[in-house]
Amino acid sequence: MKKKSPLIQYNAPTTLNFALLSFAVLVIGIATRNASTMKFFCVFRSPLNDFLTYPRFFTHVLGHSSFAHYSGNITLMLVLGPTLEERYGSQTLFYTMLITAFISGLLQWLLFPGSALLGASGIVFMMILMASLGGMRSGGIPLTLILVFIIYIGGEIYNGLTSADNVSQLTHIIGGICGAVMGIGLRKPGGKKPRSGAHRSVS
Repeated sequence: MKKKSPLIQYNAPTTLNFALLSFAVLVIGIATRNASTMKFFCVFRSPLNDFLTYPRFFTHVLGHSSFAHYSGNITLMLVLGPTLEERYGSQTLFYTMLITAFISGLLQWLLFPGSALLGASGIVFMMILMASLGGMRSGGIPLTLILVFIIYIGGEIYNGLTSADNVSQLTHIIGGICGAVMGIGLRKPGGKKPRSGAHRSVS
């Protein structure tokens, strides 16, 4: 007798685990009036002899300032993540998220000493660019990638030039560049898909 598949499937473990963990961080943050979020899940210019400086390069993507901030990022992630996990594999997607988090966190620490950054939008932009590479074939660049790059990254560059706060825009640009570079790098030859404290800025 053929075994029935479960009615509800945990179809994208990396994406779902991130969403659930971020929600737990948000709930704890609300309970502590954002004290826990600012201490553990927000990257800012802290001294190198502070042990928490290093994990915050990664954990800042789990922190969100409000439910609206959380839902805006995670909704897009829940749309894009399952497709990317099916295309590249859950473990590969996890590493791309880790790399994007580290690069955006490190640049925030280096370039913006007077501000703090939290939120998953850099990862969301990374996913958008990776997803747009789905139609890429050997020897050609998909029009979808060009349009996404112009609309999203071009829009963030414009916002960064016209806004007084360009921290979050830089995070979006970094995420998009990471997504484009890693998406191209993960493709197999021939176009085959692999299987498998001061001012606070939110992203």
